[in-house]
Amino acid sequence: MLKTFPPAVRAILIANVVMYGIQIFFPSDSLTYLELWPLASDLFRPYQLITYAFLHATPRAGHFFSDVNSLHLVMNMFALWMFGRGLEAVWGPRRFLLYYFASVLGAALTQLTVTALAGNGYPTIGASGGVFGVLLAFGLTFPRQKVIVLIAPYPIPAWLFVTLYGIAELFMGVFSLQSGVAHFAHLGGMLGGALVIVYWHATGQIRMR
Repeated sequence: MLKTFPPAVRAILIANVVMYGIQIFFPSDSLTYLELWPLASDLFRPYQLITYAFLHATPRAGHFFSDVNSLHLVMNMFALWMFGRGLEAVWGPRRFLLYYFASVLGAALTQLTVTALAGNGYPTIGASGGVFGVLLAFGLTFPRQKVIVLIAPYPIPAWLFVTLYGIAELFMGVFSLQSGVAHFAHLGGMLGGALVIVYWHATGQIRMR
C-alpha cells in the first residue's frame, strides 16, 4: 500500500513511524536530546530544530504506547497523507520536502520564542508544525477543493477550512486553551510555509490558483 504514496510523503511517514517504534521498544535517555528544548535549557541542541518533528512520545512520560501518543502520531500522519499527496503531485518530491522542513523550522523557531517569553521549561515534540504548513499550502494551492470536517454538516472549501483552523489555533494559543498543545508552533509552521510560498511565487517558481 505504501508504494502508492508519493515518495516524499511516504518517506516522512515511514520515518515518523520508525522513530515511534524506537521510542516504544528501545527507550533511551538519549532520545531526550532529540526533543526541542527551550533555549535556556542545558539540553537544547541546534539539531533539535528538525529532530523534534520525528517524535510523538516522550521518554519521561513512562507510557510510550499510550492512547494520547498514538493518536498524536496517527492524526499527524493522516493529515500529511490527506493534504500532502496533492501538493507533492504538483510540486514534486524535492520541492515538497524543502517546503515541509521549512514549516518544521518555522514551527520550532516560533515555539522557542514563545517558550522564552513565557519562561516555559518543557520540550516540544511532534510533526504538527510541518503538517500545518502543508495544510496552509493545500488551502492556497487548491482553495476550492472541498474538505470534509467532522463538526460541519457538509464539506467546506479548503481555503475556508484553513482560515478557520488558523483562527482557532490563534484563539487557543492566546487564551492558553487545550493544555499541552503547542498552538503557536502550529501557527509558526504555517508562517514558515507562507514565507516559502511568497518567495516561490515572487520568483515565479510556482503559481497560485
